[in-house]
Amino acid sequence: MENHADEHEHGHGHPHDHGIATRGATSNGRFALAVALNLAFVGIEVGAGLHADSLALLADAGHNLSDVLALLMAWGAAALARLGPTKRHTFGYRSSTILAALANAALLAAACGAITLEAVNRLIDPADIRAPFVIAVAAAGVVLNAATAWLFFSGRKHDLNLRGAFLHMAADALVSLAVVAAGLVMLWTGATWIDPAASLVVVAVIVVGTWRLARESLDLALHAVPPGIDAEGVRSFLASQPGIAEVHDLHIWGMSTVDSALTVHLVMPGGAPGDGFLTELCAALERKFRIGHATLQIETGDPAYPCRLRPEDVI
Repeated sequence: MENHADEHEHGHGHPHDHGIATRGATSNGRFALAVALNLAFVGIEVGAGLHADSLALLADAGHNLSDVLALLMAWGAAALARLGPTKRHTFGYRSSTILAALANAALLAAACGAITLEAVNRLIDPADIRAPFVIAVAAAGVVLNAATAWLFFSGRKHDLNLRGAFLHMAADALVSLAVVAAGLVMLWTGATWIDPAASLVVVAVIVVGTWRLARESLDLALHAVPPGIDAEGVRSFLASQPGIAEVHDLHIWGMSTVDSALTVHLVMPGGAPGDGFLTELCAALERKFRIGHATLQIETGDPAYPCRLRPEDVI
């Protein structure tokens, strides 16, 4: 029988951990305010877009609705990260955030298709648009998105969720600025085709974000190594530790959109060095690679009991 020892690390306050009361409360407040502001503005933009007959405003409303969904997913990820495991769901419910991301990507793709179809129709048969109204509402969007980005500014360096929210909202401020520019061009030139053309630009921005969301969430659903983690770097780091002669059966995957896990077999001819070594190594994996849940199996490499998982092509 193989000599082995397992060490499970479930929470060391890593960068994605929202279990600390003060940080959790602060994040909840930021997300709640950001969601409320953006949801209210979506309603305003939809009403204004219908009133002004502006497809660009309606497209931007769809974009801002995607922001609300993105903020809700980030907020939900923080909440789900605090839920404990159950007898049936031993990892808890963290992976539900991956399913939510896939669903979000599908909904955004459908919305982009509908907006694009209507934009093409508007290019063929332009409609009269109240440019001043479009400019005023879009300008309000610039202010709102910039203010929302500011909510996450202070936490962006230490929390990847907050950093993602900050970058998302800062980019959206630029999108709303593009709608303002389209309105000004329409006001000066009277060219109503600018509105559907601007809506296509907004759709392009949404498509880029949706593609990234779909690709990354699908990768996570397929247990790919999460973005930002260098698998070979992890392997080299483990192999460099004293007493470790070989590293095999290394697996790294995302338990959710913010939490990563690892399992690996470490060949140590001298045998298991004790709990202290395992605890320190797991802490180092968390600190260096943001892997907060590591399971390490120690083997002596006895040729009489070869590990069947040693070949790289065996899962």
